[in-house]
Amino acid sequence: MRQDGELTEWWQGFYVYFYQAFIENDRWKQYLEGVGTTLMVTALALMIGIVLGIVVAMIRTAHDQQRKGHKNPILGVLDGICRVYVTVIRGTPMMVQLLIMGFVIFSSSRDYTMIGALTLGINSGAYVAEIIRGGLMSLDPGQMEAGRSLGLNYIDTMRFIVIPQAFKAILPSLGNEFIILLKDTSLITVIGGKELLYAAQSIYGRTYEQMFPLIGIACVYLLLVIIFSWLLSILERRLRQSDRR
Repeated sequence: MRQDGELTEWWQGFYVYFYQAFIENDRWKQYLEGVGTTLMVTALALMIGIVLGIVVAMIRTAHDQQRKGHKNPILGVLDGICRVYVTVIRGTPMMVQLLIMGFVIFSSSRDYTMIGALTLGINSGAYVAEIIRGGLMSLDPGQMEAGRSLGLNYIDTMRFIVIPQAFKAILPSLGNEFIILLKDTSLITVIGGKELLYAAQSIYGRTYEQMFPLIGIACVYLLLVIIFSWLLSILERRLRQSDRR
């Protein structure tokens, strides 16, 4: 009887905490809003990161592929800037970058969610640049020479010949970077960004019970990662099938 009473008491406590964390006052809507903000921040940061990554990778690749005795000084300066950018971003913690952007560079702004998206994008750009550069440098230099022999300039050769081939090779690494970026959105809470973790914090700040909100958002992050990993695997399979044809 005593064990039955303890079990009943445990279930009652479980239900009360679950109700307070997800159902009372329609708190589940706060989680949904947090998921929407998380996905929006991820998408914005991903676009910024890809654009920055492509630009930096192409500048560094073009500089490294110059012929001896035909060095472009402007390209050398741009390459130096890109090297400093990659070194600084990869050499400092993400949270420190967020704090600098939120409380130093954009100290007068209160749109911390957008500041977080911009910071995540700048951070991701450094890693995407190295991923893309590695993919470009791994291709046979003859691909570039073949494009130039057909009358294409450097940009067109990269766009139509080199990058499509490199994309297939770097897709798994880009997918991993995207998943890391999705999870790193939780860090923007430190500067006041209102995403999924912020929703959980605001709820357990009222209920004084942290377990259910935190485990709940952990399950949401896990579900999102599983979904995006599945979509990436489908894309990889289709690319492999197109190669066979």
